[in-house]
Amino acid sequence: MRLGLALGYWGRGPSPDHLPLAQEAERLGYDSVWTAESWGSDAFTPLTWIAAHTSTIKLGTAVAQMAARTPTATAMHALTLDHLSGGRMMLGLGLSGPQVVEGWYGRPFPASPLTATREYVDAVRQVLRREGPVEVDGRFHPLPYRGEGATGLGKPLKPITHPLRSRLPVLLGAEGPRNVAQTLRIADGWLPLYWSPTRPDAYALPDTLPEGFLVAPMARVQLCEDVAEGLFPVKTMLGFYIGGMGHAARNFHADLMARMGYEEQARRIQRLFLEGRREEAVLAVPDAFADEISLVGPRERIAERLELWRKGPVTDLLALSPDRRTLRLLAELTT
Repeated sequence: MRLGLALGYWGRGPSPDHLPLAQEAERLGYDSVWTAESWGSDAFTPLTWIAAHTSTIKLGTAVAQMAARTPTATAMHALTLDHLSGGRMMLGLGLSGPQVVEGWYGRPFPASPLTATREYVDAVRQVLRREGPVEVDGRFHPLPYRGEGATGLGKPLKPITHPLRSRLPVLLGAEGPRNVAQTLRIADGWLPLYWSPTRPDAYALPDTLPEGFLVAPMARVQLCEDVAEGLFPVKTMLGFYIGGMGHAARNFHADLMARMGYEEQARRIQRLFLEGRREEAVLAVPDAFADEISLVGPRERIAERLELWRKGPVTDLLALSPDRRTLRLLAELTT
């Protein structure tokens, strides 16, 4: 099981710790570092900054939102950064949800997320292969565009720049069982959310995965004496995502928590958060749920629980680690 460092996205502004943590992770032998985006900082610019100050660690987006860019624009970002970093780029993609897609990006959430994802990945793959002009006879990402308002002058184009790698890894953030099944067919890896090593059935993951397929979940990892204190940031994150990252009638994160055996608690968190009772929503997150999707506590506890992660299908553990001491511990336990 390889290690990755997950830095997420910025809050109010850039964190001064991100670059030093990435450099420390590289020094410790971590395989990859990952950035994200929501509706603030983007995923590619911080990754480019990290690329300029490191030399070997792989660079991943977990995740770049599909609604933020056309598939060809995303492919341009990926191939550019792959060249500048000497072939270290890993492209993680995700649909996000209706609240963000329609509220922030001002476009309709696709009526068929599976089809939209498939078309998007197809276009990205065509750009990276550079075998000919990019053409997608698609419902959501048609290339060339010939729909309403088109001039009729568009034509299929072949990328000017030769990609460094035609098989640059593409990973997908997928939550529902059908999305996961499609990910196994069209992607090089999967970025699961809320991975629990004791509940692989929640994702309907098959026993046998494609050869070389990456399973790379994120998990909060923190070396500390007080487990409850270490779990509080996990509960804060869960309260926000389950309560606020979606509509009351359509929240993929809450639905996932429900499938993992916490339906009543998920709906209560949603209700409290949407009523403006955010602190109560965080406190309503069960310690047991926060604990099973993270690695928190003293060294011996983390070491014991880490064995569960090793035994399953996880190929890469992307650690949300707040300090160098925790990064060093994780490196020691996995070598």
